[in-house]
Amino acid sequence: MNMENGRAQFPFPYQPYDIQEQFMQALYSVLEQGKVGIFESPTGTGKSLSLICGALSWLTDHEEKSRQKAAALLHEGQLVLSTSAAPSSTTSYSAEPDWITDFVQKKAERDLVSKLKEEELKRKKREERLEMIRNNVQLKYAMKRKSSDDEEAFKLLKLSKEEDTETQGDQEDEEFIVAEYESDDESKTRTRFCGADDDTDDELVEEHVNKIYYCSRTHSQLAQFVHEVQKSPFSKEISLVTLGSRQNLCINEEVRRLGSSQRINDRCMEMQKNKHEKPHNEERVKRKRGPAKSVCPYNKASALQHMRDNVLGTVHDIEQMLKLGRETHSCPYYAARLAVPPAQLVVLPYQMLLHEATRRAAGVKLKGQVVIIDEAHNLSDTLSCIHSAEVTGAQLCRAYSQLAQYGDRYKSRLKAKNVMYIKQILFVMEGLVRALGGKVGQNPQSQTTLTGTELHTINNFLFKAQIDNINLFKLQRYFEKSMISRKLGGFVEKYAGSGVSVHTPSRTNKENRRTEGLNRYLQTLQSTQINAPVPPVDQQGSEAEKVLATSPMMQVEGFFMALTNSNTDGRVLVHKQGTLSESSIKFLLLNPAVHFAQVLKQCRAVVIAGGTMQPVSDFKQELLLSAGVGEERITEFSCGHVIPPENILPLVLCSGPSGQELDFTYQNRDSPRMMDETGRILSNVCNMVPGGVVCFFPSYEYSRRIVSHWEASGALTRLANKKKIFQEPKKSNQVEQVLNEFSRCIQRSAVDAGGLTGALLFSVVGGKMSEGINFSDDLGRCVVMVGMPYPNIKSPELQEKMSYLDKHLPHSGGRSPGQALIENLCMKAVNQSIGRAIRHRGDYSCIVMCDRRYSRPATLAKLPTWIRNRTSTHTTFGPAFAALRKFFLEKKHKQA
Repeated sequence: MNMENGRAQFPFPYQPYDIQEQFMQALYSVLEQGKVGIFESPTGTGKSLSLICGALSWLTDHEEKSRQKAAALLHEGQLVLSTSAAPSSTTSYSAEPDWITDFVQKKAERDLVSKLKEEELKRKKREERLEMIRNNVQLKYAMKRKSSDDEEAFKLLKLSKEEDTETQGDQEDEEFIVAEYESDDESKTRTRFCGADDDTDDELVEEHVNKIYYCSRTHSQLAQFVHEVQKSPFSKEISLVTLGSRQNLCINEEVRRLGSSQRINDRCMEMQKNKHEKPHNEERVKRKRGPAKSVCPYNKASALQHMRDNVLGTVHDIEQMLKLGRETHSCPYYAARLAVPPAQLVVLPYQMLLHEATRRAAGVKLKGQVVIIDEAHNLSDTLSCIHSAEVTGAQLCRAYSQLAQYGDRYKSRLKAKNVMYIKQILFVMEGLVRALGGKVGQNPQSQTTLTGTELHTINNFLFKAQIDNINLFKLQRYFEKSMISRKLGGFVEKYAGSGVSVHTPSRTNKENRRTEGLNRYLQTLQSTQINAPVPPVDQQGSEAEKVLATSPMMQVEGFFMALTNSNTDGRVLVHKQGTLSESSIKFLLLNPAVHFAQVLKQCRAVVIAGGTMQPVSDFKQELLLSAGVGEERITEFSCGHVIPPENILPLVLCSGPSGQELDFTYQNRDSPRMMDETGRILSNVCNMVPGGVVCFFPSYEYSRRIVSHWEASGALTRLANKKKIFQEPKKSNQVEQVLNEFSRCIQRSAVDAGGLTGALLFSVVGGKMSEGINFSDDLGRCVVMVGMPYPNIKSPELQEKMSYLDKHLPHSGGRSPGQALIENLCMKAVNQSIGRAIRHRGDYSCIVMCDRRYSRPATLAKLPTWIRNRTSTHTTFGPAFAALRKFFLEKKHKQA
């Protein structure tokens, strides 16, 4: 490898494996050459450390090169200026035109020199400051800020914060009125947004330094990554910040208690606004009724800056940030956002990086930066989910009622432009309800609709709903700038003692009469909600809660936004469920490349990494080539596993102990013969395998059916005599508890000679246990896959996606892209599940795939290389069981 794009050595906490060296070299050259890299490194091969040490080595080198380049330019510029300074001063007296010409020529050079000097000064200031924090010098001046600095921090906050378009007045409810709106003249708002850039010299915060954005799926994966950074040789010199939602980072108990992220966001925004409000005069203050508006005690400029400095000085994970926030009485959410520009490594969840609006709000700027997307095996699904949107009939009716009452109540105080846009939004919502076969002014629960599902292109749907004459792009901009959804939420909260009925009986205009029935319905909804017990946090996302969320308009706004996608990139699914309130309209994004293209275009380099990226070809075609990335910009890297080949035993079983062929197709899998045979296989496995056995079923439904069959037949009792049985819990907040009990049971049985030999865990592919959870060592000595987890081919969403791919992607190997999608979805899920067992070099495990279809060459080819090379297919059960027995006896012998 040529040294321009490589590096001889990488700092590493221990002697790296060869494959880690290769990984880091390949990563370094991808970043140096500005490419898009697809990196596959099985779990247990130290992927995170390779990513950290490879990428941060590149960043350090890159910074050094930039510094040298700037220094050389500065030196050159100063030389040019000094050599030409003398003559220019003499000529300046004699001939004015020459003097002007000379001045113009020199101005560009002088500007360059002063710009370079300024940048150098800023950089030095930044470094000195970090040095002071790291050496734990008491930052007195950080705490004793002048008041002007207070103003400063809030200018910065406003840069990353949603715009506050509130106009002051001395009437009640002023905070709910949308400000005067000019649809096409956004220059005013733009200057207000960027105006703070000029005078923030002291803190240098708005300056975005070269950085790496690292994103992963879950907060626990992000925390794991941060812990790896803390263990790495870079932990003392890198400035890292972890971003999260308010729900994850808020430390104000009063706000946290609200539970749902939507309510936490709204409350936080409201407190922000109260903070910036200045009463116009004493009289107004006296006239205000009710308690004083609360502001957040954790949001003080000096405390935020102090916390931001602390976060940049030492690597913190989210837990440590929360602890620091409580100690310093400052808000981790806003401190983290202030830390983004000067941080060198920003760790954030998928949503914040891949969704443009969220990215903007969080102050994430991708231009010229490096992005690493980890756990990326489901990247195209993730992109589709993030950009799809759904709205129910109940939400539409509720939002319509709220907005109609809002418009009615404040019509005398709203400017004409606002009234026009509010009418347009109402008109579109009426069209959407009509498309579901209902009417807006009536109770959605009592309105019946035909059952059935219709699919439309966006344009056809707009025609069907009769809203094709409305400019949705302008409406979307209005939603963003006016923040109507938030204002409406505040209005509803204030007047929602019961339902949303804010009308007094004396008013009898047409609008009231039209929504009277709906108000009564909303009151009944609300009263039933008040008496109901408060749901635990894990149910906060349930359908009922979404429908009853304070601001259904947020949901509607999300759907409006989805309809602005291009006609070919998505479909609208109208799902009628018998009643209007249960029916829904869903937008499906069929072309995730369209949103990923922005990331690929803006970034210097993008690295897509995962434990199992197979099959890569379709991923490349769907996300990269379709987004306009040339083949020459893509680099692929895949490495084997660090475990010795004899530590893994993958078996494909085509038939069971009694000779029954294993074919878990939809038609056969429910037959008692099939279920009994599966029980016998598990029984044999449990007799032979020490410690933990994890058994994956294709779906929750099948898992339930087969377990109840075994209960009736007595097979479950036979299994329970050997191993204690655990089942994957339905609720995600119970996963931890089940895992702890599972592992305690295995540890106990290892010490106890008699009785149980370990534990058996029934899990579901794609469920809570099949990703991000390690069954290392004794926790997973054997993984059993029952059947093949094909997705539901009858789902209209999947059928639409298949026909879209068939139309837009090239056919290969005699299979259509749609068929390939089904195969790939299935095998990706299998790879994720079977990859759970081997977690480090000394680990060993057996993988039993029960279904004859696994023996097909095309299917075997989609297994990760390190598993595929060791897989043996058995048409009969005897030889397979003999191999299994030999494998574990050898391991036992070795350990003895």
